[in-house]
This record gives sequence, C-alpha cells and structure tokens, in this order.
Amino acid sequence: MNYTERYTRTAIALHWIAAVLILGNLAWGLYMVSLEFSPAKLKYYSWHKWTGVTIFVLAAARLLWRLKHPAPPLPAHMPVWESRAAHASHILLYVLFFAGPLTGWLFSSAGGFQTVYFGVLPIPDLLGKDRELADVLKVVHRSTVYALGGLIALHAAAAVKHHVIDRDDVLTRMLPFLKPRPPAPTPTVLPPTP
Repeated sequence: MNYTERYTRTAIALHWIAAVLILGNLAWGLYMVSLEFSPAKLKYYSWHKWTGVTIFVLAAARLLWRLKHPAPPLPAHMPVWESRAAHASHILLYVLFFAGPLTGWLFSSAGGFQTVYFGVLPIPDLLGKDRELADVLKVVHRSTVYALGGLIALHAAAAVKHHVIDRDDVLTRMLPFLKPRPPAPTPTVLPPTP
C-alpha cells in the first residue's frame, strides 16, 4: 500500500478526535444518568451536552471532508458482500453521528433545559417544553446512542479482524503509526520437469 491509499491526515485526525469524544460521552452519559438529581448532575448534563454539540460539529466537518476526499479503496480481494457491508456501516455511522446529538438536543429542549455551549453560547431549543415528549425522546436518544456504541464496537472489531485474520492493510489506512505490510511474495513457478 502506498501513502495515497491511506486516509488523509485531516480525515485521520477528525476520526480519532471524534472517536475519543463519542466514546467518552457515551461513558459519561451512562455514569451521569445513574446519579441522583443534584446541582452536580445538572452540571454533568451540561458537560455531556457541550460534548454532544462538539460531536455534531465534528460530524459535519467529517462529512464535508469525506465528500471532498473519498475513502481509499478497499482491498481488491475483499468479497463483494463485505465491501457492501463496510460501505453500509459507514453510512449508518454517519447517520448516528448526527442522530445521537440531535436526539439529545430534542430531548433537552422538550425537557425545558436549554443548552448554553460552554456556558457562553445559547443554543436555541428546537421544541417547546413538553414533559411527555421529553420522556419519549429520552428513550429515542438512549436507543440511538446505544446503537451507535454497538456499531462502533462492530466497526472496531472489523478493523481488528482485517489486521489480525485477513492480514490486509485496512487498519493501517487509519492508524498513522502502523506501517503497511510488504506485498506478498510472488510465487515462483517452476517449469515442468520432463
């Protein structure tokens, strides 16, 4: 694999920054919902929402970058079904990158808790306060981020499978510290013996 078959440095940076923020926010969300209602819990919700807004902005940046800089081709030996599954899972990941923060924003709006980004920039509510709708949106948001977490786990498992089992360079395209594998030696064909 040559360097042009890797993702761009910008794509790699956006990928790993988003991965850290998403996984951190998933873990933080699981932690904070287990707490009793308190001023500290409200502060933690603010942090969670700020991170969600940041993830939403990063998702937009990633999508715009991806539209201008397509992904490198998958290995030629990859079965068609696997290539299609990879493509479909990437589309679904992008959908969930937006849906997670958006459903959280809707949930927060319906709950009557405006988001003020880093305590400075008020983000307008998308809905008026509606407790019943907030209860529904809470489930929708939770289901969306659980689906995102599951798909991220599947995505990571597929990357490891490509590296360890298939022994191809799919993972090296996104990890700058991994060197591409040398090409397999061409088998020597001996002439038939008389």
